[in-house]
Amino acid sequence: MSKSARALACAAVICGLLSTAPAAQAQVESGPWTSTSPTFSVQERGCGQVDNLTFTLTCSTASGDQRAERRYATYTGGTRQFEGSFRITSMGGTRISLKQTFNDSAPGPYFMLAVERGGRLYAVHGGDTVATGATVGATVRVNTVHQVGTSHRTYINGSLRHTYASPGGSFYDKFGAYRTSSGQGPATVVWSGVKFWRK
Repeated sequence: MSKSARALACAAVICGLLSTAPAAQAQVESGPWTSTSPTFSVQERGCGQVDNLTFTLTCSTASGDQRAERRYATYTGGTRQFEGSFRITSMGGTRISLKQTFNDSAPGPYFMLAVERGGRLYAVHGGDTVATGATVGATVRVNTVHQVGTSHRTYINGSLRHTYASPGGSFYDKFGAYRTSSGQGPATVVWSGVKFWRK
């Protein structure tokens, strides 16, 4: 085989490999989405402990600031998507916030997804049931799509389960384990597959 024929054959193989490589896509809603890697800080308060993607509240205290979380960088405008899966490995308490979208302009919690003992996922503000089945040992995938100034949509295992009107301003994502005002630990939550996109 001549050099030019070998070069053409190699080029065909490389092109074939490139064409079959899967594009990185968000799990929900149409794109185009651009993958992002926002920076984060770890927050441990009260009896909260963070070990990589394991978030634990070690106490049953029903007051004070008990949290083990990651707080991600602030964003302004556009549409942002968060994806992550959680698995509750122990739940001696109840009403523990798992995923939050904070309004940095207000400031304060804008959307909080929490879980009760027994597996009910609910929106803390308003109390709407988002899903059931988030029991100890079950893996649940959460996607939030936040179109700043329009709406915030929550998907559970790929199904749209909650829509909430959104103001404009600056926001940031948090996840982990956080005692709500009516909740208490102990609880341990393991997160995995955390990804972010924007468009």
